[in-house]
Amino acid sequence: MHAPRPAPLAGPADSTGEAADGPVTGESLRTALATLLDGLPPKQAAQAVERLIATYRGRTPTGAPVLRDRSDVAAYAAYRMPATFEAVRHALGALRAAAPHWMPASHLDIGGGTGAATWATAATWADERRAGIVYDWAEPALALGRELAADSGSAALRAVRWERRPIGAGFTLPEPADLITVSYVLGELTEADRETVIGAAADGGRAVAVVEPGTPEGYLRVLRARERLVAAGLRVLAPCPHSDACPIAPGSDWCHFAARVSRSSLHRQVKGGSLAYEDEKFSYVVAARPDVAGRAPEHRVVRHPQIRKGQVLLDLCAADGELRREVVTKRRGALYRAARDVAWGDGWPPAREPESGAEPESESGSGPGSEPEEV
Repeated sequence: MHAPRPAPLAGPADSTGEAADGPVTGESLRTALATLLDGLPPKQAAQAVERLIATYRGRTPTGAPVLRDRSDVAAYAAYRMPATFEAVRHALGALRAAAPHWMPASHLDIGGGTGAATWATAATWADERRAGIVYDWAEPALALGRELAADSGSAALRAVRWERRPIGAGFTLPEPADLITVSYVLGELTEADRETVIGAAADGGRAVAVVEPGTPEGYLRVLRARERLVAAGLRVLAPCPHSDACPIAPGSDWCHFAARVSRSSLHRQVKGGSLAYEDEKFSYVVAARPDVAGRAPEHRVVRHPQIRKGQVLLDLCAADGELRREVVTKRRGALYRAARDVAWGDGWPPAREPESGAEPESESGSGPGSEPEEV
């Protein structure tokens, strides 16, 4: 049984007494980063980024904070925060789509660092009254996250509490929360500490979102977290349309998705890239307790749709726990047009299927590929 959820905090007011709020978007985050990080020495940032890239892709849990000082944190914020924001916003968007009438009154971000998940939450549910807390073990990350939030133009973000707390052995939650996010942090922990953190989230959250890099290792961490959440009585709402075992054979493939991230000039400078965008690959799971009343989609598109002449091939994870391929032909009219617009990671069919009649044409097919072909 869960304790009553905490009362929502009132948002800060401007000089007129009205809540000073504005929409939270990827662009507003990039603007805040550019303002705060103006003057960051490029060489120092590049060196910190190289080390952070190795840790981010990393196969060696440290059991200690990755972000050690202000230069690390500034480099991390410029390098990783926009991508983490988009990945978490995608996961939370799937939660909102599955439970459109539910809005979290409180949000707890475990290992939240500079607060990308709090920005994603504010972008998903515009409610300045929400009580938000970020726990992290790195004080420099919390300090910079607090500064970004203060300059965000969002009352919800300015109301967030930033608390230093070790993330690992002995970790507990002093209070439950409607929504708990654990994003891009499990890879920094030992296996035992991951179990502790996910166990605390499973016991303390009405809805839990876990997001990791879209690598085989990241997927396995998400899969283990998914198992723990289901064992605690939560129901998977995304990306899986079921709470049964994942149908992907271990070692044969992994489930991941992609989010398009716009790069600011600062972002391109720190990463040493020239393109105006990048695609962030990530794995995730969102699960909730029955009282959230969410409904998973009938299927999830788990690879890039393949558009052929007069047909669209969709690789799907189905509600019955199986992987299958659906072929939507031109003769199916409006459903075919919808299939041409559907994207990797979307639910299928559309919320309101354009037409009924013919049964789906299916053929056997594999699940998500490690490098899906771009359309």
